[in-house]
Amino acid sequence: MTQTATAVIVPMFNEGTVIRDVLDELHESFELVICVDDGSSDGSAAVAREAGATVLRHRVNLGQGAALQTGFDYVRGSAHIEHLVTFDADGQHSVTDAASMVTRARETGVDVVLGSRTGGATVGQPAHKRLLLRAGLRFSRLSSGLELTDTHNGLRVLNRNALQVIRLTQRGMAHASEIEALIARHRLTWAEHPVSIRYSAYSRSKGQSSLNAFNIVYDLMAARLTPTA
Repeated sequence: MTQTATAVIVPMFNEGTVIRDVLDELHESFELVICVDDGSSDGSAAVAREAGATVLRHRVNLGQGAALQTGFDYVRGSAHIEHLVTFDADGQHSVTDAASMVTRARETGVDVVLGSRTGGATVGQPAHKRLLLRAGLRFSRLSSGLELTDTHNGLRVLNRNALQVIRLTQRGMAHASEIEALIARHRLTWAEHPVSIRYSAYSRSKGQSSLNAFNIVYDLMAARLTPTA
């Protein structure tokens, strides 16, 4: 095992064409990879199993936040797992970055390490996405009180202390803002780590459209207005 006592959670929805490559890359550094299939209809679950991942399934699509919480609940019951990585299924994250973030979490003892595009490389990001993320960042700073440099970055590392108190109620994209709010509320220690993001034609078609960018702003407002546990 390359990374002992570390699990990677990959929420996925109809990612059958790319998930095998993502999992093969992850397995070069992490043995325990858990895919939460959020109601896919394209055989993603079967592909993930064939690639060696543990697969948890939702019968219907509930949203990325719900998929992550299913993964959190599963890992919470495994006492030997010390750190948890959240990793997007569309191939936009770097496994090298994820491994570096786990190392940082272990060496510093912080509860949460958040991936940040600041200081890293961002390839192929649509202009509208960049502008909306800037707006979202300002909102996240105000709502959480955390001096963040990035928001809605799906690459994170949580230790068991964080896992005990981060319980997501926001099923959609607002889960990212909810995590930040819970970090502040429970006074978890945290750090940001520079990461690279690669926006491919596939990832843009899956989740980086103008409509989805609007949904991010909408969900940021929902996260502010809806009480969290």
